[in-house]
Amino acid sequence: MYRRLALIVGGLLSLAALAAPSVEMQTSMGRIVIELDSEKAPKTVQNFVQYVNEGFYNGTVVHRVIPGFMIQGGGFTVDMNQKPAARKVENEGRNGLKNDRGTIAMARTADPHSASSQFFVNHRDNSSLNYPASDGWGYTVFGKVTQGMDVVDKIAKVETGNRSMHQNVPLEPVIIQSVKILPAK
Repeated sequence: MYRRLALIVGGLLSLAALAAPSVEMQTSMGRIVIELDSEKAPKTVQNFVQYVNEGFYNGTVVHRVIPGFMIQGGGFTVDMNQKPAARKVENEGRNGLKNDRGTIAMARTADPHSASSQFFVNHRDNSSLNYPASDGWGYTVFGKVTQGMDVVDKIAKVETGNRSMHQNVPLEPVIIQSVKILPAK
């Protein structure tokens, strides 16, 4: 019975991935809609969608802002405590998608396969992050902003500073209030 349920759930996740879902990210500074590219980044989209469905991103913050580069979120609470994110996803940076302005990509450490829940929206074209980057992998792009780039621009202008060991942290928290999958059109 459990195996059958796992197959059904896995199949539903696969169908959701094939449908190229869009997500709505409601922030304290406005609404951003992101179209995910499940064809070119299937593992990354499945991982992201699973975090969305679990409500993981609700109440997190945009914790790193570098104007003219990117805004990053998906891993810290308002108090700058890192949320545990157990799942990691294989780097799909070779998928042909570019870190262009308005695209969303997975954040990671120096380990190319360390991406988990954190993501960033490119504030400009960042070709140095594309495959093959200096580490041979690049950063996996898995979607693009289709509505709300003005909100991304507004977030990129917030005043930032250091907070404990973190740099470029918005002085006034930019809260990701909710992230949800939008119904297919």
